[in-house]
This record gives sequence, C-alpha cells and structure tokens, in this order.
Amino acid sequence: MTDDGTRDGKPDDPQRADIAEYVRLTEEQRRRRRARSLAIALTLGALCLLFYIVTIVKLGPGVLNRPL
Repeated sequence: MTDDGTRDGKPDDPQRADIAEYVRLTEEQRRRRRARSLAIALTLGALCLLFYIVTIVKLGPGVLNRPL
C-alpha cells in the first residue's frame, strides 16, 4: 500500500472523495468518444424516423380521414 491509500495505483475504497480521477482521457480519445457518441445518436434518430415512416405507411392514407 502506498502513502495515498492506494494499492497498485487503485484505491481500496472507490467511494473516497479525496482520491483523484482514475482515468484521464487524451484529446484524441475525447475526440473519438465524441465522434462515436454522435454516430450512435444519429443512428438512433434514423431508426426512430424509420419506425415512424413504416408505421405511417402501414396505417395507410385513410388514417387521416377518419371521423372524430
């Protein structure tokens, strides 16, 4: 165990507030994470749009002309 309460660079108690961050990302890693997050968001949005369009097509144009 070292002086800062860690063993092999890992804290014994992860709930300790005085322990610094465990991982520091490089600028390249941050850029890749952002690109990956953006790709996931766009894919999810495209999937939602696809489901919406398929639902409207399956219901047909008569769904808008129904009596209230």
